[in-house]
Amino acid sequence: MSSVNNKTTANVESWFIVINISTIISLVLAILLAIIFLTIVIFNKTCQTVPIMLTSNSCIAEIVYGCNMLSIAVFTFENDLKQRVFEDSLCAFRDYFGYVGTALLLYSFTIQAIYRYIIVVYPTRISWQSSLAQGMLICFFWIFSITSLLPWLFTGASTYNVDNQACILPFQLSVPIIYNVSLVYMIPFSIIILIYFKLVRYVRQINNRVTSSAQTIFQARRELVMVRRIVTIISILVILGLPYTIFVFISFITKPPKYHFRIAILFVDLSQAFIMATLLKFSQPVMDVILKFKRVFSNESQTTSI
Repeated sequence: MSSVNNKTTANVESWFIVINISTIISLVLAILLAIIFLTIVIFNKTCQTVPIMLTSNSCIAEIVYGCNMLSIAVFTFENDLKQRVFEDSLCAFRDYFGYVGTALLLYSFTIQAIYRYIIVVYPTRISWQSSLAQGMLICFFWIFSITSLLPWLFTGASTYNVDNQACILPFQLSVPIIYNVSLVYMIPFSIIILIYFKLVRYVRQINNRVTSSAQTIFQARRELVMVRRIVTIISILVILGLPYTIFVFISFITKPPKYHFRIAILFVDLSQAFIMATLLKFSQPVMDVILKFKRVFSNESQTTSI
């Protein structure tokens, strides 16, 4: 145990426990939904397609993010219950992997958007649409997400914050916070939105072409709908991540509120369960399997009751 700022006990507000429990429940639910999705994909060949592979990558990223944030939530919960000031050896590592997990999740949606764009705009480039090409793209973004954030782990930029009971990158106008926010949030968001608007323009263009076949127009519109669904998913994170964004911008001008990280991370973690539920709903092959099991279970229950 280490003493931080010469304090051995921490001030604990009653609402801390409510936040801790809400965060833990949301993260556990998100992880369970991701595991259910992956289990269905593994044991059902109808779900083993390239689009589902890309969605499975999002589920794996969710598990990585969720498990890391769950460890942070449990660590904070334990410190709050014991009213102690304690920084363990994994504290900075958890903060680093929080950013890595977020990057993995958002770039997984970016890969899905890129794949949909290729199908519409470059339909003849079959090799680009293959599982091998998409798998290589997934590997690239995993390596990129893990390595690009390493400097802040080894330079000690992340510090233990007593009030928020976690190691965090201080919210202030600094190179680390601007770098991380740009890399983790702004770049993937910008790419997805750019792809969406480019597809909207492309669909409008082929609608006006006399030579465009009905099949081509149908395919383009369908992929546009899929990208729109990706935008819907990240919109959930944007909306619930608004407090986080607000506190970051406030820190550029003045000191953010005392418990800013607790409040900000609560909404971000709550978004994970909504994101996974939406991801399940939008993955039709997986939903078909779930509905099939539901019908079988319902029929068995009716037979048993009779």
